[in-house]
This record gives sequence, C-alpha cells and structure tokens, in this order.
Amino acid sequence: MNAIFALPTPQDLALQAEFRAVHAALEGIITVDAAMRIVMINPAAQRMFGLTASEALGRNLSMLLPARLRSIHAAHMRQFSLSNLIERPMGQRGQLVGVRANGEEFPLEAAICKVDLAHTGGLQHHYTALLRDLSEEHKLTAVIEQLNQRIRALFDRAPVAIWITDGEQVVFANHACARLLDVNSRDDLIGRSIYDLLSPEAHPGLRHKVAQALVSEREATTLHGEIVRHDGRLREVEIVVAPLPDQERTFVQMVITDVTARLQEKRALLHSRRTLRELSASLVAAREEERRRIARELHDELGQRLTALKLELAAQQQDGRTGELAERTQAMMDMVDETVSAVRRIAMDLRPPMLDDLGLSAAIEWLTHDFERRSGIKITLCMVTRPESIPQNIATAVYRIVQEALTNMARHAHASQAVLSIETRARHLLLTVEDDGQGFPKDPAPPPQGSFGLIGIRERVHMLGGQFTLKNAPSGGARLVVRLPLLAARRLDPVPQPDEHEPLVLDDLDAGPHAHWS
Repeated sequence: MNAIFALPTPQDLALQAEFRAVHAALEGIITVDAAMRIVMINPAAQRMFGLTASEALGRNLSMLLPARLRSIHAAHMRQFSLSNLIERPMGQRGQLVGVRANGEEFPLEAAICKVDLAHTGGLQHHYTALLRDLSEEHKLTAVIEQLNQRIRALFDRAPVAIWITDGEQVVFANHACARLLDVNSRDDLIGRSIYDLLSPEAHPGLRHKVAQALVSEREATTLHGEIVRHDGRLREVEIVVAPLPDQERTFVQMVITDVTARLQEKRALLHSRRTLRELSASLVAAREEERRRIARELHDELGQRLTALKLELAAQQQDGRTGELAERTQAMMDMVDETVSAVRRIAMDLRPPMLDDLGLSAAIEWLTHDFERRSGIKITLCMVTRPESIPQNIATAVYRIVQEALTNMARHAHASQAVLSIETRARHLLLTVEDDGQGFPKDPAPPPQGSFGLIGIRERVHMLGGQFTLKNAPSGGARLVVRLPLLAARRLDPVPQPDEHEPLVLDDLDAGPHAHWS
C-alpha cells in the first residue's frame, strides 16, 4: 500500500519559518487573542516570567501583570484596539512592570502590534507583544549611579580644589574649589568660563595645556598661574591638567593647589640664603684680609726683629769670651733660627706673600712642593694660565680650594699620586684635582660633626657664581672639578642666585658621597 503525503504549501512553509524565528528569538514574544487570552508564548518569554507554555496558554494576559496595574493595562489595550494604529510602545521606558510566577516584579520594555490571523470563521484580531526584561539593566544603572555618587563624594571631600570642564565651561566643582575662590557655593561656579577665574597671564599657558591634553591624551601636565578670587584678590596656584576619557574628548579635569604660602616661604628662604651667602662672603673676605695683615706683620715686623736679634747675638758671640757664655749664645742663635722658620711657616700658612707678589702659579707651585715634601704623595702639576686674566679674589679662592683639597687627600684618600690641573680660558677658570686613592664608598657615612672642609669649598665656589662637582674618577680615585667665571669676577658682579621660580634642590656636594672628606 502506497502512503500518500501532502506537500506543504508556500504559506505553510512561511508560517513554519516564522514559528522557528519566534521560538529562537532572544526577546520574549507573546500573542493574545481579542479576549486577551495567551495563544502563543516563546521560550524567552517563558524564562522571563518563570512559567511553562502549558501554564500560560489559554490564560489571561493579566496574570503576567501586578494586580494594581491590570485595570490600567486593560484600558490601554481597549484604546489601542479601537485606534487605527498597527503598533505602539506600551508605556514609557522602564515604567511597565511584569510579575514572575514567584511573585517577583520586574521592569519591562514592550511594544505591541495588531495581527489578523485566518480561522475557519474568518479573520480574527490578535495582538503580539515584544518584551524585554530591564531588571539587569536597572541593576547596572543603579550600580553606575552609586559609583558616580561615590566619585562625587570623593571629589567633594578632597582637600584640594578640583573642577571639571567641558570646553571652557565648568561643569563640576568641589567644595574646596568654592573655598579657594571665596564663593558661597560650588554651584556659583557651574557654567562659568575657566578663563574668567584665572588671571590673564595664565590664559595662554592653560589653553596650550588643555589643547595638548585633549589631542594627545598624555599624562597630567602642570602649570603655574594665579586665581582671581570673588573679592578680587589673587592667589598663586599650581594647576594639574588631565584629560577625562570620553568619546568627544572635551572633558578635562584640573586639580588646583594654592601655593601662595609655599612660594612666600620659598622666597623668604631664598632671601635668607642670599643674605647668609653675602654674610659668608663678607666674612671670608674679612678673614683673608686679616690673614694677609697678620702674615705681613709676622714676616715684616716679627721676622725683622728676630733677624736683628740674631745679628746682636752673633756680635756678642764674636766679642765675648769662649766657654759657657759662647755656648749659651749659640743656643740662643739656634733658637732664633727655629723661631724665624716657624714664623715664616705660620705666615705662609696664613697667606703666602708670593700669592700677592708673584701670582697664583707661583703660590700653587710652592704649595704642591711643600705638600709633596710633607705627605710623600707625588703631585703632577699642569697649569695653563695667564696671570693677568685671573682676578685677585679668584686667585685667592683657587689657592684655598687647592689647599683644602690636598689636606683632605692626605687625610683620607690613601693615594700615592695625584694630578692637579688649572686652566684659564676666555670666560672661566677650570680646576681639576684627581687622585689614585680609594675613592668614595657607594654607601657613604655622614660627615663627622664640625667637618666644614667641603662646605667651605662649596661656599667659595657659590659666592663666585661657579660650579662644583665631586665624584669618583673612572680610574677609581676621587675627582674634584671647579669651574669659576672670570668675567663676572673681574666686573665684581653680584653672586648669581637661584631662580625663585625653580625648585630648591641640593647641589652636587649634598647629593654626592663625601664620607672620608672633612
């Protein structure tokens, strides 16, 4: 017996495809008849409401709505059925509420359309609703809003002023910002241009920083300027500019720190430092002058008197008789010779007369020869100088620096030889002292109390507007390099001072190792 199968019509195929699409849809789809009975519910809607198809089919649509909203929904459906509209959204976004089988309510987004289906009795009106569960979206929205509130609270409680701008307009300002600008409320700043709140001198720099941040999205940049307070007074501020991530790249965050007091303290510190260095320069000059005077008196007055005394003793020895008196006279002459040598040594240590009479080169040569004799350290001296190009104050400073450097070398370096170089150029003098000793340790100990050798070198260099470095040489020993300007010293220009707008930093002496220098 042959089985006879009827081939499906195109309409049947279309209905099957439509059914499969509805069945696979990720959004809930429900179809009801004119009496609001559910005639179709897809799996997504079943999961949404927590029921099966058998539990929903044939039931009234009101079962999926909270009791308080059923009458309102029925009125909307009657109004829609009488209208000429084919489709419409059901309520505003987030205002439609559904109820799950367990009684839990959740927000819905829905759209409904009219559908006429053919039956044996003719066309019948049906309604198909497309549903989307908004509960997860609402949870995310609530989390985002909570995070926004926390961020706003964090900004509000920040001790420094913060504002956020969109273009030039302030769209957010915290309480610290209102206090800085002396306004009643931060709301008084919303909508104002940032350039109305800054002094005109700061406008070009801020425009450049903002444009740079928006285009390149670099890390935060800093500039200095002045804020115009509500009462018209100016406050010096430091502004940190950073872009905020947004698609249009128009939002910028600025952190404003009032640095007025800090800059005032810095200027006071710079003034105090300048005053102390002027005092130090005056004391050094007075000490050198006193040394010069004492050395001259020792050499001229006391030296001449001792020489005269020796001549008198020599004459007495020739006129006197031999024996005990002659021996005592000879002992006194020997004592006078020792005293003369001591006076000359003291005078040379105070200030060698040759520094004033013969110049720096002769004084340095005598100093290095005397150092070699006393310490046993071989000194290689290299001087390329023009005596007429070295002012007296520079010559004195170089002599004292070399004297201190050699003293420290003998005490601490454990060196066998060293190189001392002095070179004068068109605009500056360069002094280099390098030994073959142990150099500086990697972890230097602090200098002993009362150790002022390097401090004295540093102050002499700074008073003359020079540069000073102290570090280990490539060979392993210590290296001292001093660079002194000659023209400024010749014109007796004031000592250069650090720019008050630059940060206060330690120099090479403070940063470098100096454990075994005193």
